[in-house]
Amino acid sequence: MSDAIASLSLTPVESIFRNDYRWLLGRLRLKLGCTFTAEDIASETFVQLVALPDPRGIREPRAMLTTIAHRLVYDFWRRRDLERAYLAALAALPEGAVPSEEERAIVVETLNTIDRMLAGLSAKARNAFVYSQFHDMTHADIAERLGVSKRTVRDYLAQAMHACYLASVQ
Repeated sequence: MSDAIASLSLTPVESIFRNDYRWLLGRLRLKLGCTFTAEDIASETFVQLVALPDPRGIREPRAMLTTIAHRLVYDFWRRRDLERAYLAALAALPEGAVPSEEERAIVVETLNTIDRMLAGLSAKARNAFVYSQFHDMTHADIAERLGVSKRTVRDYLAQAMHACYLASVQ
């Protein structure tokens, strides 16, 4: 059976997969420098494509794939950077204070969860939340550090708490 006839019986997502998976994987390999990570992100890109309300309406499949993949790559880099920062902080601890592998995994997952909860906020709102919750800084100290008013710090913290609440009820 010719490719043209075979493509008539494919769903839109199957057709996009058949035509563009290798292209996407190649782009991701170049961007990430790791075949395994590129394969994971390419696969997740298609999972998210399938989950779209109406994939038949996609006029520019490569643009859609690129948009989804860029968001996933950004999330991957952000999670990796967060984990690296945590591991660097662990390296500074005295030997007896280092948590077990299980505790490390729990903390990394918790940090990633918090990061996802606060992802829609501005950098200053995220920082205000972290300073308040993890560094025990006062509103005045946070305001000085961020170069904003105490009222703005209260607004940032309210935004962050609201984001956490919304994420917890979903």
